[in-house]
Amino acid sequence: PEVTEKPEQSWAPGAETVAGAPAVLQAFDAPGPPNVAWISSLNIEGKHSSLTILNGPLTDVPHFVSRCVLNDDKTFSFFVDWRPRADGGYAMRKPDGSYPGPDELGREAFTYSGARDNLGKKFYTPELEAFCEATIASLGGGTVGGPTSEFDKETRGPLAIDLVDVPLTEASLAAAVEARSKAAEFWLGWQLDLDAHAHRPGAPVNSQYVFDSPKKQAMYSSLLEVMKAKYGEDGIKLAAADSGPLDEGYVGGGS
Repeated sequence: PEVTEKPEQSWAPGAETVAGAPAVLQAFDAPGPPNVAWISSLNIEGKHSSLTILNGPLTDVPHFVSRCVLNDDKTFSFFVDWRPRADGGYAMRKPDGSYPGPDELGREAFTYSGARDNLGKKFYTPELEAFCEATIASLGGGTVGGPTSEFDKETRGPLAIDLVDVPLTEASLAAAVEARSKAAEFWLGWQLDLDAHAHRPGAPVNSQYVFDSPKKQAMYSSLLEVMKAKYGEDGIKLAAADSGPLDEGYVGGGS
């Protein structure tokens, strides 16, 4: 999609520092049919690189988060997620990978399973699952992470890649760069296919907006905890800047 810079919400080179390091944030959006409400490319020199993309309610394309954070002990953390835009009950997934059935949830279980089936056909495909497995193998180590809060658990997709303490080597860093690029390509492919993913005008758009609004707030709350844990008080301004205007929906495609 054709993106538009948002200089008033960006951090120009030399304008901000985080934990003593220069920080640059490039903000964009893509109003109109692509309906991308927010794009943030954040880089903290020698410490952090992330890409956050939040979609508006005219499509059902997942939000996208990609983050690589260097640690002082020559390791790094790697996180990629395609965040669902419908409630498949993913937060209720059990350790064995199953989900609560009708005996636990009643008829609601069928609503969740129907949403999972639809999302699985559109986005969380065997191809994407294979990519995730290959990415984890390519990084050459680390420990599988997990949700850091209820907000995090609430918004994660079923194929989120979360690795901590990955050994920092030339090979692992190159693998991380390649994996982040490919992960973004999956998102872009969906985003360009408006025939498959654009909502019909009316109720579907309104329903998407109602679903998205609290999830964006939860994503911000989750990010705030992550940023504060890593960067202390600087994490507060980081989370706010990286999350963008949480009430921005571009209903109707205007800017």
